[in-house]
Amino acid sequence: MPRKVIDCLVNVHFGETEQPGWMRAVRDDYFKGPKSMFAPVDLAHLLDEMDEQGVRKAILMDSLSTPRVTARKFVQAHPDRFALAMGGMNLLRPVPAMRELAAVVADLPVAYATVGPSFWGDAQYPPSDAVYYPLYAKCAELALPLCMNTGIPGPPIPGEVQNPIHLDRVCVRFPELKLCMIHGADPWWDIAIRLLIKYPNLRIMTSAWSPKRLPESLLHYMRTRGQRKVIFGSDWPVLGMRRVIPEAVALDLPAEVLDNYLHNNAQEFFFDAPQEQEQ
Repeated sequence: MPRKVIDCLVNVHFGETEQPGWMRAVRDDYFKGPKSMFAPVDLAHLLDEMDEQGVRKAILMDSLSTPRVTARKFVQAHPDRFALAMGGMNLLRPVPAMRELAAVVADLPVAYATVGPSFWGDAQYPPSDAVYYPLYAKCAELALPLCMNTGIPGPPIPGEVQNPIHLDRVCVRFPELKLCMIHGADPWWDIAIRLLIKYPNLRIMTSAWSPKRLPESLLHYMRTRGQRKVIFGSDWPVLGMRRVIPEAVALDLPAEVLDNYLHNNAQEFFFDAPQEQEQ
């Protein structure tokens, strides 16, 4: 019987449009992925993989600027199995963007908002920049978790703005904000762990990381002070559930720690009512 799992980062929209050259390069050169990575997703096949690996719920990437047809269709068909992660907000026009975010959260099952600091093009802003403040305030107001990319990104774009040290000031100024680092924190794992120890509202998700490649420093943290702080995500189909969930189960983790990593921490942070969460 497979363990209970929540996969907190799943992409089902790649097949909706032709992917840009840099995304194809990431697939071919960085992840060494199959050509089928960007093919349209069949709902039945995804559910089969989820059922096989014990995935009770998956969070699908969506966008305010370009709504993901496939993700919303899957959520409508199986609201018990899927929720949405909402990105694509124009933070340079924050008032209409935050109104739109609030409307979408009221209408759809949105588990978290998301933003990637390295993905602004030439004008990159670190998370400590005031351009993000309306988003931080709105997410705190809505009790909506916010996930931010940390670590050097796979695409050939600058990564310094994704150093987790930039979140230090954010956590000080917005202690009410439920904040999660996603896609790991390489090569700044130790900074990320120090911040996780320091701030009760901060989490980290290991999406896009093969569990067998996670650093020993993070695994030690998971076994000790960080048992409720690290969250699983695959970044499917970049990394398949059939690969990463067995790798996670094979880690040298106590059963309770593994269950927290694969399911309980995500349930608490993304889905439980705020008054039910530990402070």
